[in-house]
Amino acid sequence: MSSPVTGRKYRVAQWATGSVGKAAIRHFVASPSFELAGVLVYSADKVGLDAGDIAGTAPTGVLATDDVEHIMGLDVDCVFYAPILPDVEAICRLLRSGKNVVTTCGPFHRTDDTAAALDLIEQACRDGGASYHTGGIHPGYAGDLLPLTLARITSRVDSVEVFEVVNFRQEPSKYIEWIGMGKDPKEFFAGPTLLGAAVPAFAQSMAVIADGLGRTIDKVTIADIEVAVATADIHYVGTETSDIPGVAGVVRAGTVAGQHHRWTAWVDGAPLIVFNAVYTMGDQDLSPAWNAGDSHYRIVISGDPPSEMILRAATGPDGHAPYLGYTWTAMAAVNAIPAVCESAPGHVGHVEVGLPRLPGVLRP
Repeated sequence: MSSPVTGRKYRVAQWATGSVGKAAIRHFVASPSFELAGVLVYSADKVGLDAGDIAGTAPTGVLATDDVEHIMGLDVDCVFYAPILPDVEAICRLLRSGKNVVTTCGPFHRTDDTAAALDLIEQACRDGGASYHTGGIHPGYAGDLLPLTLARITSRVDSVEVFEVVNFRQEPSKYIEWIGMGKDPKEFFAGPTLLGAAVPAFAQSMAVIADGLGRTIDKVTIADIEVAVATADIHYVGTETSDIPGVAGVVRAGTVAGQHHRWTAWVDGAPLIVFNAVYTMGDQDLSPAWNAGDSHYRIVISGDPPSEMILRAATGPDGHAPYLGYTWTAMAAVNAIPAVCESAPGHVGHVEVGLPRLPGVLRP
């Protein structure tokens, strides 16, 4: 069965099978608009497994490989590239081989930090006659498309503020350790932070907003980071190491259990866009008590009229909204694949994708 929108069925390969990659595989298997043709993995214990076993679906007949050259040689319309960090040279090789690339981790908007990488990518697109697009929930969608969508119904915008709130207490995620939860506060402040290193990525979303409002960002500044500490040991699921049955890790009392990072984009000498990353180990057992609530994204526009938008998952049986960031990250990019495949060769940004048609989303 082909796409009910474009009349095509898109052959795709999945590059990396973390939380985002698994969500993509599940969609490729379920959607009549896609055919999964290859899967690249980084873990030796996944090599030779059926993609369905990795992603939790019925068998697909597609076996995972760690052979990059095998993926490079596949005849596919698009590679969905979803490792944690991008390898620009690998992306360029795929593009030069004539494969479209849609990714969740590559550069997506031209700034001083991304210009060199995008120059390489755009040249690779020209060399291979292929297209490239990056999507995701944040940076991406919640940090630029939703603010601009909300701004569309305002008469005047004075400032834009975006909040990403993630409650990690019950979320299976390696990021709990990576972002510094469980560190002594002095150790946390003494070293670099994962979120601090990611500011150039988030700055791209800020630039998308500013460009959409007809302005150029002068600079992005980082405010002091606020932390909350655990008042008791906080047990959580999500990693493979644990000394307690059924519990994957522990954030010990007195260590970092909440973080609030704030970044400001300045335009014409005044603050225009503020991004807030509020990551917690829940609302219990924190000092000070932040009461950040369930995971969500919140966009606030000050202006005429003042407007606000909240994106969160539907409430589950336990009365709480789960964090769907990995699924949303995958689908924000995956749903652009048909539009990217049908685009002229080159870098296809948010504006070029526009409001895409969504083949395969509506199905029995």
